[in-house]
Amino acid sequence: MGRWICCLCSKVADLLMLLLVFSLSCNPSTAATPSPSVPHIKPSYSFGRTFLGLDKCNACIGTSICKKFFKEEIRFDTWLSSHLKLPPSYLLSYSGNYTDDAKSWRLVDINRLTSKYRQDRADKRVCTALLKTKTCSLERALRHTQRFQKWLQAKRLTPDLVQGLSSPMLRCPSQRLLDRIVRRYAEVPDAGSIYMDHLTDRDKLRLLYTLSVNSHPILLQIFPNVEGWPFPRYLGSCGRLVVSTSTRPLRDFYGADPEVAVDLALQLLTILHSMGTNDLNYFFYFTHVDAGTFGVFSNGHLFIRDASTLGIIDKEEGSQLTDGQHEYKDIFSCLSVDCQSAFVSCNSIRETHSLVMVCQELLPKLLKGKFQQPVQEKIDDFLQHCADSLTDDQGVNKAVAKLAELLKPLRSCDSRFAYRYPDCKYSDKY
Repeated sequence: MGRWICCLCSKVADLLMLLLVFSLSCNPSTAATPSPSVPHIKPSYSFGRTFLGLDKCNACIGTSICKKFFKEEIRFDTWLSSHLKLPPSYLLSYSGNYTDDAKSWRLVDINRLTSKYRQDRADKRVCTALLKTKTCSLERALRHTQRFQKWLQAKRLTPDLVQGLSSPMLRCPSQRLLDRIVRRYAEVPDAGSIYMDHLTDRDKLRLLYTLSVNSHPILLQIFPNVEGWPFPRYLGSCGRLVVSTSTRPLRDFYGADPEVAVDLALQLLTILHSMGTNDLNYFFYFTHVDAGTFGVFSNGHLFIRDASTLGIIDKEEGSQLTDGQHEYKDIFSCLSVDCQSAFVSCNSIRETHSLVMVCQELLPKLLKGKFQQPVQEKIDDFLQHCADSLTDDQGVNKAVAKLAELLKPLRSCDSRFAYRYPDCKYSDKY
């Protein structure tokens, strides 16, 4: 009997406890509240809008890769922990790391299209010229210009809308080239159309600003690496910074072994040939070359690292600007260069224009003193003939052909040249 009473008391106690819990859960005033969680301390990677150039948007390049910066999926080589400061803003380029999965990282180049000092001067010039003030809203000032108002009304990007811009790419524009720019502009959702209906007012200002300051990112977008063009891959822009796959500048290889120098020299000549002869019938030429114009990927493949000095002539359609239109200039003509700089006539560009410059500026530094006589003497002789600007195109091409013929047997086939190894072991080309 006693055992039965104890069991009954235990069940009653359990029932009372269950009712108490139920009543507490139904009454918000007496319900138990969770204890405050410990705040998750996350490293502070504060870029600042000024460093990125976001404070100047929409007078900027774009915003397609900003999330990568703020999610810490793009980091500067010298800035991998929170206590380190950002690199100096006056630099033109930075080495960085890029990830898609937070586990594997790859090297990228982060570039400004022009120096911070020159950008600031150009920004002040806009405010002074258009609003007569030292500072202003660049976007508001540029939006009220006659050129941009024409852009807003235009359904299609036509040669008259880019006349007078300083970019070498636009000195001899064809409608076919401009259609390609609109159709492949990567800072907007891909519409695949030659008409600008899918571009907002903001998009049009960013495209116009980029073309006015530096056409390098546009060239990477419209002639992409994945289609075989010799440019780094365009990964995106944030404010006034552009991110692309990483290359080492050619200057780093001036002291390289003879086999490496030969390989790079032959790649250089191959690129220049493809720039003049390609399936799309565009003729690319350089207005300037230096040790940073070309770069080398980690697999030894040579690419055009800086496309800002590339001009394009459409051999199929030709230029659709008259000489008078070339001379037209406004505030957009002066965002990166002196307004007084003269334009080069499209008709004055020789077929061997880029070859001569490369033979003058780059190949002698790459191949100088690398070989025994009489090979070195022959190389120097061919380079001298190629570099002579008074030599006609036929003479320059002949000297380059002889130089390539001399260098090819000196090229080696080993793992240092990963971009063509081990294919070279089984090919007569090498």
